[in-house]
Amino acid sequence: MRWRGFPLYAVNMESAWIMLAGMAFGAFVGVAFMIMLNLAQQRGTQAAKMVDPGIPVGVDEMLAAFDTAGLVLDPSNNVLRINEEALELGLLTKRGALRAEIVQFAADARKADYDLEADIALPGESYPVESRRLSLHGARIGARYLVILAIDRTDEDRLEAIRRDFVANISHELKTPTASVRLISEAIDRAAEDPATVRRFNTRLAQEAERLSTIAGEVIELSRLQGDRLGFEVRPVKIAEIIRTAIDDHRVLAEAKSIEIAASLDDELIVDGDAASLRTAVANLISNAIAYSNEKSRIGIGLARHDGMVDISVTDHGIGIEATDLDRVFERFYRVDQARSRHTGGSGLGLSIVKHIASNHGGQVRAWSQPGKGSTFSILLPEKEQP
Repeated sequence: MRWRGFPLYAVNMESAWIMLAGMAFGAFVGVAFMIMLNLAQQRGTQAAKMVDPGIPVGVDEMLAAFDTAGLVLDPSNNVLRINEEALELGLLTKRGALRAEIVQFAADARKADYDLEADIALPGESYPVESRRLSLHGARIGARYLVILAIDRTDEDRLEAIRRDFVANISHELKTPTASVRLISEAIDRAAEDPATVRRFNTRLAQEAERLSTIAGEVIELSRLQGDRLGFEVRPVKIAEIIRTAIDDHRVLAEAKSIEIAASLDDELIVDGDAASLRTAVANLISNAIAYSNEKSRIGIGLARHDGMVDISVTDHGIGIEATDLDRVFERFYRVDQARSRHTGGSGLGLSIVKHIASNHGGQVRAWSQPGKGSTFSILLPEKEQP
Protein backbone atom coordinates (compact mmCIF):
# COMPACT_ATOMS: atom_id res chain seq x y z
CA MET A 1 0.00 0.00 0.00
CA ARG A 2 1.22 3.51 -0.78
CA TRP A 3 0.20 6.98 0.30
CA ARG A 4 0.93 9.59 -2.45
CA GLY A 5 3.66 7.30 -3.64
CA PHE A 6 5.40 6.94 -0.26
CA PRO A 7 5.92 3.28 0.89
CA LEU A 8 4.05 2.44 4.05
CA TYR A 9 5.25 -0.07 6.63
CA ALA A 10 4.55 -3.55 5.35
CA VAL A 11 3.38 -5.90 8.09
CA ASN A 12 4.87 -9.39 7.89
CA MET A 13 1.63 -11.37 7.95
CA GLU A 14 3.27 -14.73 8.60
CA SER A 15 5.07 -13.44 11.70
CA ALA A 16 1.90 -11.73 12.84
CA TRP A 17 -0.15 -14.91 12.69
CA ILE A 18 2.55 -16.88 14.57
CA MET A 19 2.61 -14.24 17.28
CA LEU A 20 -1.19 -14.14 17.53
CA ALA A 21 -1.47 -17.93 17.63
CA GLY A 22 0.93 -18.06 20.53
CA MET A 23 -1.10 -15.80 22.73
CA ALA A 24 -2.70 -17.49 25.69
CA PHE A 25 -5.82 -15.40 25.97
CA GLY A 26 -8.06 -14.22 23.20
CA ALA A 27 -8.59 -10.94 25.04
CA PHE A 28 -5.01 -9.95 24.19
CA VAL A 29 -5.61 -10.37 20.45
CA GLY A 30 -7.27 -7.00 20.05
CA VAL A 31 -4.62 -5.27 22.13
CA ALA A 32 -1.81 -6.84 20.14
CA PHE A 33 -3.45 -5.82 16.87
CA MET A 34 -3.76 -2.20 18.00
CA ILE A 35 -0.09 -2.17 19.02
CA MET A 36 0.99 -3.52 15.64
CA LEU A 37 -1.22 -1.03 13.77
CA ASN A 38 0.24 1.85 15.77
CA LEU A 39 3.80 0.69 14.99
CA ALA A 40 2.95 0.43 11.29
CA GLN A 41 1.53 3.96 11.25
CA GLN A 42 4.59 5.34 13.05
CA ARG A 43 7.00 3.67 10.65
CA GLY A 44 4.91 4.75 7.66
CA THR A 45 5.05 8.35 8.88
CA GLN A 46 8.81 8.11 9.31
CA ALA A 47 9.18 6.67 5.81
CA ALA A 48 7.10 9.53 4.39
CA LYS A 49 9.40 12.04 6.07
CA MET A 50 12.60 10.40 4.86
CA VAL A 51 14.53 12.17 2.11
CA ASP A 52 15.56 9.75 -0.62
CA PRO A 53 19.37 9.97 -0.78
CA GLY A 54 19.27 10.05 -4.60
CA ILE A 55 17.11 13.16 -4.77
CA PRO A 56 19.15 16.39 -4.64
CA VAL A 57 18.65 18.59 -1.62
CA GLY A 58 16.23 21.42 -2.31
CA VAL A 59 13.69 19.55 -4.44
CA ASP A 60 11.00 19.88 -1.76
CA GLU A 61 11.64 23.62 -1.51
CA MET A 62 11.52 23.90 -5.31
CA LEU A 63 8.11 22.22 -5.57
CA ALA A 64 6.76 24.28 -2.69
CA ALA A 65 7.97 27.52 -4.29
CA PHE A 66 6.45 26.86 -7.72
CA ASP A 67 2.97 28.17 -8.47
CA THR A 68 2.67 25.38 -11.01
CA ALA A 69 1.91 21.73 -10.36
CA GLY A 70 4.94 19.52 -9.86
CA LEU A 71 5.91 16.00 -8.86
CA VAL A 72 9.00 13.75 -8.70
CA LEU A 73 8.97 10.15 -9.92
CA ASP A 74 11.37 7.26 -9.45
CA PRO A 75 12.17 4.81 -12.29
CA SER A 76 9.06 2.76 -11.41
CA ASN A 77 6.83 5.85 -11.57
CA ASN A 78 6.32 5.90 -7.83
CA VAL A 79 5.45 9.41 -6.74
CA LEU A 80 8.19 10.49 -4.33
CA ARG A 81 7.24 14.15 -4.10
CA ILE A 82 4.09 16.03 -5.12
CA ASN A 83 2.77 19.50 -4.31
CA GLU A 84 -0.81 20.60 -3.65
CA GLU A 85 -1.16 22.19 -7.08
CA ALA A 86 -0.52 18.84 -8.75
CA LEU A 87 -3.12 17.14 -6.57
CA GLU A 88 -5.70 19.84 -7.33
CA LEU A 89 -4.96 19.58 -11.05
CA GLY A 90 -5.76 15.87 -11.00
CA LEU A 91 -2.39 14.39 -12.00
CA LEU A 92 -3.34 11.46 -9.78
CA THR A 93 -6.54 9.46 -10.01
CA LYS A 94 -9.08 9.47 -7.20
CA ARG A 95 -7.42 6.28 -5.94
CA GLY A 96 -4.01 7.95 -5.81
CA ALA A 97 -2.48 6.34 -8.90
CA LEU A 98 -0.58 8.31 -11.52
CA ARG A 99 -2.78 9.21 -14.49
CA ALA A 100 -2.04 7.19 -17.64
CA GLU A 101 -1.31 10.33 -19.65
CA ILE A 102 1.37 11.36 -17.14
CA VAL A 103 2.86 7.86 -17.18
CA GLN A 104 3.19 8.03 -20.99
CA PHE A 105 4.79 11.47 -20.81
CA ALA A 106 7.22 10.25 -18.16
CA ALA A 107 8.27 7.37 -20.45
CA ASP A 108 8.85 9.78 -23.33
CA ALA A 109 10.79 12.17 -21.10
CA ARG A 110 13.15 9.41 -19.94
CA LYS A 111 13.93 8.47 -23.54
CA ALA A 112 14.64 12.07 -24.59
CA ASP A 113 18.18 13.40 -24.67
CA TYR A 114 16.98 16.76 -23.34
CA ASP A 115 14.21 18.27 -21.25
CA LEU A 116 10.92 17.33 -22.84
CA GLU A 117 7.95 19.67 -23.34
CA ALA A 118 4.54 18.59 -24.58
CA ASP A 119 0.86 19.53 -24.48
CA ILE A 120 -1.59 16.84 -23.45
CA ALA A 121 -5.34 16.54 -22.92
CA LEU A 122 -6.20 15.24 -19.47
CA PRO A 123 -9.80 13.93 -19.54
CA GLY A 124 -12.09 14.50 -16.60
CA GLU A 125 -12.55 11.40 -14.46
CA SER A 126 -16.34 11.70 -14.38
CA TYR A 127 -18.78 12.84 -17.06
CA PRO A 128 -19.48 15.63 -17.90
CA VAL A 129 -16.29 17.12 -16.41
CA GLU A 130 -14.38 18.66 -19.30
CA SER A 131 -10.84 17.70 -20.18
CA ARG A 132 -7.96 19.99 -19.36
CA ARG A 133 -5.14 20.97 -21.65
CA LEU A 134 -1.84 20.81 -19.82
CA SER A 135 1.62 21.99 -20.83
CA LEU A 136 4.12 19.53 -19.35
CA HIS A 137 7.85 19.96 -18.79
CA GLY A 138 9.90 16.91 -17.86
CA ALA A 139 13.52 16.98 -16.66
CA ARG A 140 15.71 14.27 -15.23
CA ILE A 141 17.28 14.68 -11.79
CA GLY A 142 20.44 12.66 -11.67
CA ALA A 143 20.35 9.24 -13.27
CA ARG A 144 17.16 7.90 -11.67
CA TYR A 145 14.60 10.54 -10.99
CA LEU A 146 12.26 12.66 -13.09
CA VAL A 147 10.59 15.94 -12.19
CA ILE A 148 7.43 16.91 -14.09
CA LEU A 149 5.93 20.39 -14.02
CA ALA A 150 2.42 21.01 -15.36
CA ILE A 151 0.69 24.26 -16.34
CA ASP A 152 -3.08 24.34 -16.92
CA ARG A 153 -3.81 25.97 -20.29
CA THR A 154 -7.54 25.21 -20.31
CA ASP A 155 -8.70 28.76 -19.58
CA GLU A 156 -6.29 30.14 -22.17
CA ASP A 157 -7.79 27.83 -24.80
CA ARG A 158 -11.30 28.86 -23.81
CA LEU A 159 -10.46 32.56 -24.04
CA GLU A 160 -8.76 32.05 -27.39
CA ALA A 161 -11.85 30.26 -28.69
CA ILE A 162 -14.02 33.13 -27.47
CA ARG A 163 -11.71 35.62 -29.17
CA ARG A 164 -11.86 33.72 -32.47
CA ASP A 165 -15.66 33.52 -32.29
CA PHE A 166 -15.86 37.20 -31.47
CA VAL A 167 -13.72 38.18 -34.46
CA ALA A 168 -15.68 35.88 -36.75
CA ASN A 169 -19.02 37.17 -35.52
CA ILE A 170 -18.13 40.84 -35.68
CA SER A 171 -16.76 40.33 -39.20
CA HIS A 172 -20.05 38.75 -40.20
CA GLU A 173 -22.08 41.50 -38.56
CA LEU A 174 -20.12 44.24 -40.30
CA LYS A 175 -20.26 42.51 -43.67
CA THR A 176 -24.01 42.97 -44.18
CA PRO A 177 -24.32 46.72 -43.55
CA THR A 178 -21.03 47.40 -45.33
CA ALA A 179 -22.24 45.56 -48.41
CA SER A 180 -25.56 47.39 -48.19
CA VAL A 181 -23.82 50.76 -48.09
CA ARG A 182 -21.81 49.86 -51.19
CA LEU A 183 -24.88 48.67 -53.12
CA ILE A 184 -26.96 51.68 -52.11
CA SER A 185 -24.22 54.10 -53.11
CA GLU A 186 -24.04 52.42 -56.54
CA ALA A 187 -27.82 52.66 -56.86
CA ILE A 188 -27.74 56.36 -56.00
CA ASP A 189 -25.11 56.92 -58.66
CA ARG A 190 -27.25 55.20 -61.27
CA ALA A 191 -30.36 57.13 -60.20
CA ALA A 192 -28.69 60.53 -60.12
CA GLU A 193 -31.33 61.95 -62.48
CA ASP A 194 -34.26 60.69 -60.34
CA PRO A 195 -34.55 62.83 -57.17
CA ALA A 196 -37.29 60.67 -55.62
CA THR A 197 -35.21 57.50 -55.98
CA VAL A 198 -32.14 59.26 -54.61
CA ARG A 199 -34.08 60.38 -51.53
CA ARG A 200 -35.36 56.86 -50.95
CA PHE A 201 -31.88 55.38 -51.19
CA ASN A 202 -30.49 58.13 -49.00
CA THR A 203 -32.90 57.08 -46.28
CA ARG A 204 -31.70 53.47 -46.58
CA LEU A 205 -28.11 54.66 -46.55
CA ALA A 206 -28.69 56.57 -43.33
CA GLN A 207 -30.25 53.48 -41.73
CA GLU A 208 -27.29 51.27 -42.62
CA ALA A 209 -24.86 53.92 -41.41
CA GLU A 210 -26.72 54.04 -38.11
CA ARG A 211 -26.53 50.27 -37.89
CA LEU A 212 -22.77 50.36 -38.44
CA SER A 213 -22.45 53.04 -35.78
CA THR A 214 -24.50 50.95 -33.33
CA ILE A 215 -22.39 47.85 -33.87
CA ALA A 216 -19.15 49.79 -33.46
CA GLY A 217 -20.40 51.50 -30.31
CA GLU A 218 -21.56 48.25 -28.72
CA VAL A 219 -18.29 46.47 -29.53
CA ILE A 220 -16.38 49.31 -27.85
CA GLU A 221 -18.73 49.22 -24.85
CA LEU A 222 -18.41 45.45 -24.48
CA SER A 223 -14.62 45.65 -24.69
CA ARG A 224 -14.61 48.31 -21.99
CA LEU A 225 -16.83 46.23 -19.72
CA GLN A 226 -14.59 43.20 -20.14
CA GLY A 227 -11.50 45.22 -19.34
CA ASP A 228 -10.33 46.73 -16.08
CA ARG A 229 -13.50 48.81 -15.51
CA LEU A 230 -11.60 51.92 -16.56
CA GLY A 231 -13.92 54.90 -16.47
CA PHE A 232 -16.28 53.49 -13.85
CA GLU A 233 -17.36 56.07 -11.30
CA VAL A 234 -18.85 54.17 -8.38
CA ARG A 235 -21.18 56.23 -6.24
CA PRO A 236 -24.67 55.92 -4.71
CA VAL A 237 -27.20 55.76 -7.55
CA LYS A 238 -30.98 56.07 -7.31
CA ILE A 239 -32.19 53.38 -9.66
CA ALA A 240 -35.60 55.05 -10.17
CA GLU A 241 -33.89 58.08 -11.71
CA ILE A 242 -31.89 55.85 -14.05
CA ILE A 243 -35.06 54.10 -15.22
CA ARG A 244 -36.96 57.36 -15.79
CA THR A 245 -34.14 58.70 -17.95
CA ALA A 246 -34.03 55.49 -20.01
CA ILE A 247 -37.82 55.61 -20.51
CA ASP A 248 -37.66 59.22 -21.71
CA ASP A 249 -34.91 58.32 -24.17
CA HIS A 250 -37.13 55.62 -25.71
CA ARG A 251 -40.45 57.44 -25.62
CA VAL A 252 -40.43 58.36 -29.32
CA LEU A 253 -39.39 54.85 -30.38
CA ALA A 254 -42.23 53.34 -28.34
CA GLU A 255 -44.81 55.81 -29.64
CA ALA A 256 -43.84 54.94 -33.21
CA LYS A 257 -45.23 51.44 -32.54
CA SER A 258 -48.05 52.70 -30.30
CA ILE A 259 -46.45 50.91 -27.34
CA GLU A 260 -47.29 52.08 -23.83
CA ILE A 261 -44.52 52.06 -21.21
CA ALA A 262 -45.77 51.79 -17.63
CA ALA A 263 -43.42 51.90 -14.65
CA SER A 264 -43.81 51.17 -10.94
CA LEU A 265 -40.76 52.64 -9.20
CA ASP A 266 -39.46 52.91 -5.66
CA ASP A 267 -37.44 56.10 -5.19
CA GLU A 268 -35.81 54.78 -2.01
CA LEU A 269 -33.82 52.02 -3.67
CA ILE A 270 -30.13 52.87 -4.04
CA VAL A 271 -27.13 50.89 -5.30
CA ASP A 272 -23.42 51.62 -5.44
CA GLY A 273 -22.50 51.77 -9.09
CA ASP A 274 -21.64 53.64 -12.26
CA ALA A 275 -24.67 55.65 -13.35
CA ALA A 276 -23.73 55.72 -17.05
CA SER A 277 -23.27 51.94 -17.25
CA LEU A 278 -26.49 51.23 -15.36
CA ARG A 279 -28.35 53.59 -17.67
CA THR A 280 -26.96 51.65 -20.65
CA ALA A 281 -28.11 48.34 -19.16
CA VAL A 282 -31.67 49.54 -18.51
CA ALA A 283 -31.81 51.24 -21.92
CA ASN A 284 -30.79 48.01 -23.64
CA LEU A 285 -33.58 46.09 -21.92
CA ILE A 286 -36.17 48.71 -22.87
CA SER A 287 -34.91 48.90 -26.46
CA ASN A 288 -34.99 45.12 -26.73
CA ALA A 289 -38.55 45.00 -25.35
CA ILE A 290 -39.72 47.58 -27.88
CA ALA A 291 -38.01 45.83 -30.80
CA TYR A 292 -39.63 42.48 -30.04
CA SER A 293 -43.08 43.72 -28.96
CA ASN A 294 -46.11 43.85 -31.16
CA GLU A 295 -47.63 47.18 -32.08
CA LYS A 296 -50.20 48.63 -29.69
CA SER A 297 -48.92 46.52 -26.83
CA ARG A 298 -47.61 47.40 -23.38
CA ILE A 299 -44.23 47.26 -21.63
CA GLY A 300 -44.07 47.17 -17.85
CA ILE A 301 -41.04 48.20 -15.81
CA GLY A 302 -40.84 47.21 -12.16
CA LEU A 303 -38.43 48.06 -9.36
CA ALA A 304 -38.48 46.14 -6.11
CA ARG A 305 -36.35 44.83 -3.24
CA HIS A 306 -35.73 41.11 -2.66
CA ASP A 307 -33.37 39.73 0.00
CA GLY A 308 -30.98 42.66 -0.11
CA MET A 309 -31.05 42.86 -3.92
CA VAL A 310 -32.60 45.53 -6.12
CA ASP A 311 -34.65 43.89 -8.87
CA ILE A 312 -35.10 45.86 -12.12
CA SER A 313 -37.51 44.01 -14.39
CA VAL A 314 -38.72 44.83 -17.91
CA THR A 315 -41.74 42.88 -19.17
CA ASP A 316 -43.09 42.91 -22.71
CA HIS A 317 -46.06 41.21 -24.37
CA GLY A 318 -44.26 40.33 -27.57
CA ILE A 319 -43.32 37.20 -29.46
CA GLY A 320 -41.61 35.45 -26.55
CA ILE A 321 -38.67 33.05 -26.58
CA GLU A 322 -38.51 29.27 -26.71
CA ALA A 323 -37.03 27.50 -23.67
CA THR A 324 -34.20 26.10 -25.78
CA ASP A 325 -33.09 29.64 -26.66
CA LEU A 326 -33.67 31.29 -23.30
CA ASP A 327 -30.40 30.11 -21.73
CA ARG A 328 -28.39 31.56 -24.61
CA VAL A 329 -29.93 35.00 -25.09
CA PHE A 330 -27.18 36.67 -23.03
CA GLU A 331 -24.44 35.29 -25.28
CA ARG A 332 -22.68 37.68 -27.62
CA PHE A 333 -24.23 37.83 -31.10
CA TYR A 334 -26.82 35.20 -30.27
CA ARG A 335 -30.17 35.88 -31.88
CA VAL A 336 -33.38 33.95 -31.50
CA ASP A 337 -34.75 35.23 -34.82
CA GLN A 338 -32.05 36.21 -37.31
CA ALA A 339 -34.48 37.67 -39.86
CA ARG A 340 -36.27 39.81 -37.26
CA SER A 341 -32.96 41.00 -35.85
CA ARG A 342 -31.85 42.21 -39.27
CA HIS A 343 -35.14 44.05 -39.62
CA THR A 344 -34.78 45.73 -36.22
CA GLY A 345 -31.10 46.48 -36.76
CA GLY A 346 -29.98 44.64 -33.64
CA SER A 347 -26.33 43.70 -33.28
CA GLY A 348 -26.81 40.75 -30.92
CA LEU A 349 -24.66 42.44 -28.27
CA GLY A 350 -27.26 44.30 -26.23
CA LEU A 351 -28.13 41.58 -23.72
CA SER A 352 -24.49 40.53 -23.41
CA ILE A 353 -23.67 44.11 -22.43
CA VAL A 354 -26.45 44.00 -19.83
CA LYS A 355 -25.00 40.82 -18.36
CA HIS A 356 -21.50 42.29 -18.09
CA ILE A 357 -22.73 45.49 -16.50
CA ALA A 358 -24.67 43.51 -13.90
CA SER A 359 -21.65 41.29 -13.23
CA ASN A 360 -19.34 44.30 -12.82
CA HIS A 361 -21.73 45.61 -10.16
CA GLY A 362 -21.80 42.31 -8.27
CA GLY A 363 -25.21 41.40 -9.66
CA GLN A 364 -26.76 39.00 -12.13
CA VAL A 365 -29.37 38.78 -14.88
CA ARG A 366 -32.42 36.58 -15.28
CA ALA A 367 -34.86 35.88 -18.08
CA TRP A 368 -38.34 34.39 -18.25
CA SER A 369 -40.40 33.93 -21.38
CA GLN A 370 -43.36 32.15 -22.89
CA PRO A 371 -43.71 31.97 -26.68
CA GLY A 372 -46.54 34.13 -27.95
CA LYS A 373 -47.10 35.83 -24.59
CA GLY A 374 -43.96 37.82 -23.87
CA SER A 375 -40.77 37.97 -21.85
CA THR A 376 -39.37 39.42 -18.63
CA PHE A 377 -35.73 40.37 -18.27
CA SER A 378 -34.38 41.28 -14.85
CA ILE A 379 -31.22 42.86 -13.47
CA LEU A 380 -30.47 42.10 -9.81
CA LEU A 381 -28.00 44.40 -8.05
CA PRO A 382 -26.86 44.50 -4.40
CA GLU A 383 -28.71 47.21 -2.52
CA LYS A 384 -26.53 49.85 -0.89
CA GLU A 385 -26.21 49.23 2.81
CA GLN A 386 -27.78 51.99 4.82
CA PRO A 387 -25.70 53.50 7.66
